[in-house]
Amino acid sequence: MWSMLDSRPHIFDLDADELRALVDQWGMASYRADQILDWIYRKHTFEPAQMMNLPAKDRLVLQQRLGFSSGHIVRHEVASDGVQKLLLQWSDSRYTACISSQIGCPVGCKFCASGLGGLDGNLTGGQMVEQVRHLTVLQGVERISHVVFMGMGEPLANFDAVVRAVRVLSADWGFGISGRRITISTVGLPSQMRRLADLQLPVTLALSMHAPDDKLRRELIPWAQNVSIDELIDAGRYYFKCTGREVTLEYVLLRLVNDQPVHAQQLAKVAKQLRSNVNLIRYNEVEGIPYSRPSSHDTHRFQSILKDAGINTHIRASRGQDIAAACGQLRHERVATG
Repeated sequence: MWSMLDSRPHIFDLDADELRALVDQWGMASYRADQILDWIYRKHTFEPAQMMNLPAKDRLVLQQRLGFSSGHIVRHEVASDGVQKLLLQWSDSRYTACISSQIGCPVGCKFCASGLGGLDGNLTGGQMVEQVRHLTVLQGVERISHVVFMGMGEPLANFDAVVRAVRVLSADWGFGISGRRITISTVGLPSQMRRLADLQLPVTLALSMHAPDDKLRRELIPWAQNVSIDELIDAGRYYFKCTGREVTLEYVLLRLVNDQPVHAQQLAKVAKQLRSNVNLIRYNEVEGIPYSRPSSHDTHRFQSILKDAGINTHIRASRGQDIAAACGQLRHERVATG
């Protein structure tokens, strides 16, 4: 599955007050906004890494959350009298490959099609890389820009192969995809999260929460029986400490199950305990599974409660519903129809 979305605000779309509001929301000192504006409009510096009077952690946040110079010069002409003409081009082509790490899934989340048939085996690192290659060819693009390990399987349960795939995908001699544009999603294996942190790969870790308390989470995710949210928070803090990368909390909204105001309030308390942001995902219904897609009203109300609590929150765009592109749905339909 691929996407062409980049939901980050662009620096040149923001006025001073809007930038100050974002800086405050991200937990930076308020005067950082003035420093950023000075770098942009006085020093003409568009790389956060070069804004040296900002702390490293703030520069990293800017790199992750703000879009900077996105256009490129296609043609530059200089007339004999010194007049210059530029042809600029902007591309909104962000191609994201969502790849699988296992055949089936051992986790068995109650709402997910991936685990309906259990686990049939692990994919090799090469097979994961091959998925990106096939998507590159099918889309007819020069390169895939982002990769997320969010398809079938639990990536951290196939740790070595996933790491091998990441190294190939990010290598200059390979696909050359920046580690910062690679996301590894996990249902929450604290020891493996720490092991990944120790490697200090500059990848994003996405933690599948799906519930704001242990009782509900264990009802939805069988693998959560032996792992508490407190343990996951502790491992997430360790990941940020080692890598400087915020943890993304993934949260699938299930109608009248985990999408009510009380759940949003509880999730806000969880998110505040570590450097994190929240991705809200509206459930894609699967035949034979008794969960429903949340209403638009409940979804946006949930997001508003999180934002009001100071949590950076996005609603992930739903894509591929008409071709059953959610995790495990294609395989489930093929098996069901023979």
